[in-house]
Amino acid sequence: MSLAAVPGWMFPPVGGFTAEDLDHLPDLPPHTELIDGSLILASPQGSFHMRAVTLLVAALRRNAPADLRVRREMTITLDWDQRPEPDIVVIHAAAEHSEDQTSYARGDAVLAVEVVSPESRSRDRKRKPLRYAEAGIEHFWRVEREQGKRVLYAYRLVQSKGAYEETGRYLGSAKISVPYPVEIDFSELDRM
Repeated sequence: MSLAAVPGWMFPPVGGFTAEDLDHLPDLPPHTELIDGSLILASPQGSFHMRAVTLLVAALRRNAPADLRVRREMTITLDWDQRPEPDIVVIHAAAEHSEDQTSYARGDAVLAVEVVSPESRSRDRKRKPLRYAEAGIEHFWRVEREQGKRVLYAYRLVQSKGAYEETGRYLGSAKISVPYPVEIDFSELDRM
């Protein structure tokens, strides 16, 4: 492949890409994220990932208060060089400005959820939670498969530390009260 055939966005500008660049780079693959000024291209997702996201979206929407909305695969602009795409984000309803909107502001998000895939393990466990905490997103959930079991880790932001603290670890099912009451039964994944 010659360099002429390589898309221009494969070569970052000096200082890295900006959050605004994501809306203007031509022919970017779907679900491209911006972490620390670098483009992160999503790998094809596996069956567990897709089913877990679908299950969580349904559970979160079922009980969402009228002033909150549940969105999947939408970016959050955390800073000029940070625009990650959580698998799920719960936002304030007032954050919806138009049907053409491509990102939410950091203050719009109440909960960010990541379903861990083999290729995103390090980002989902370390980098993204750090960035979400720095941005002041109060709640973070991470869902993984560990030794054949489905596990949901729930975290709440400790403002004084600027970091998340684990508030629960749920195997198989979860009853979580914050940011609002949600019940999740991971055995439903076997029927999807």
